[in-house]
Amino acid sequence: MSTTQEALDLIKRGTHEILIEEELVKKLETGKPLRIKAGFDPTAPDLHLGHTVLINKLRQFQDLGHQVLFLIGDFTGRIGDPTGKNVTRKPLTEHEVKANAQTYKEQVFKILDPAKTEVMFNSHWMGEMNAAGLIELAAQSTVARMLERDDFEKRYKGNQPIAIHEFLYPLIQGYDSVAMDADVELGGTDQKFNLLMGREIQKSKGLEPQVVITMPLLEGLDGVQKMSKSLGNYVGIDEAPGVMFNKIVSMPDSLMWRYFELLSFRSMEEIAGLKREVEGGTNPRDIKILLARELIARFHDEEAAANAHKSAGNRLAEGELPEDLPEVEVDLAGEADLPIVAVINRAGLTTNAAQAKDAVKRGAVRVDHQEVNADCRLTVGSEQVIQVGKKKYARVRLV
Repeated sequence: MSTTQEALDLIKRGTHEILIEEELVKKLETGKPLRIKAGFDPTAPDLHLGHTVLINKLRQFQDLGHQVLFLIGDFTGRIGDPTGKNVTRKPLTEHEVKANAQTYKEQVFKILDPAKTEVMFNSHWMGEMNAAGLIELAAQSTVARMLERDDFEKRYKGNQPIAIHEFLYPLIQGYDSVAMDADVELGGTDQKFNLLMGREIQKSKGLEPQVVITMPLLEGLDGVQKMSKSLGNYVGIDEAPGVMFNKIVSMPDSLMWRYFELLSFRSMEEIAGLKREVEGGTNPRDIKILLARELIARFHDEEAAANAHKSAGNRLAEGELPEDLPEVEVDLAGEADLPIVAVINRAGLTTNAAQAKDAVKRGAVRVDHQEVNADCRLTVGSEQVIQVGKKKYARVRLV
């Protein structure tokens, strides 16, 4: 059983802002399971790691004993969220909404606990709201208040059209919090205006306002733009294990700890230990492999995680031998032994003697998984697995 402070520390991990933290503490101190809301418009059928930053936080709330209200905005998806857009967003068709919603449900339960998740659709209450109810909801805000939104303000000043129905989007999102009786709502930093609208509309209905928690937008693999499929800097959670492995392991070192904080379920103490390992000389690639395996196991399974490096083209790892290991005989021509440089050159593991010498000098040659130097000599009649670099290897028999 965690204390309020321990729960708060976990909740605050990786968050951008909590409005208002004191209110969250009071809610946690009641000891009652809280209703944690997060809404997703089913605008695309595939989730990537950027989406999972928020879903991971929902899972942490579940681990603390709270109930997640996973809202699929099938009604608001028909409007189109104007957040961050400089043009009116094209509404989805009913068929698109239903197809994408089903895919979302299948993917989010790779992270969320189904027993502590209630999937809701805002068409259930918005579909029953009549014109009078919609007018009453529209009276909860003003045009001036709406134009405070950064995206609306830019479009207004730039003489870009703003459709009237777009003003309804944040109002409906706010009303969702009333209908769902939400205690806490999570969203990206770009959703702050909409999330705060929920507090205002709850107050207008005489309800205790929800706490708003904003999560940062995850940078993509380029380390600059936010993760986006359209920008090609994403890792899809349904991508093949080998593809995920290559993308994560190839990310810039500067992104590594950001990804650990927002995507890993390791404790911050464990992550601090990994940082010390890198500071002590451990290759950052080895640490990124740990993250890749954790994420692949989450979205596929443990076996896929253990073998992902093979499908990614990294054939030898941690002493493993592939099934198609080449076998080579090296003729010593009557000699009792031979220097390792000559062995790997004659075995065809390098293209010439100079390359063989360079590989040994760089520490890139292993015999039976042990790094060797130029002093190593192999004797006639012996057999060993020799690896040069990451992808050249063979079972070599000296005759």
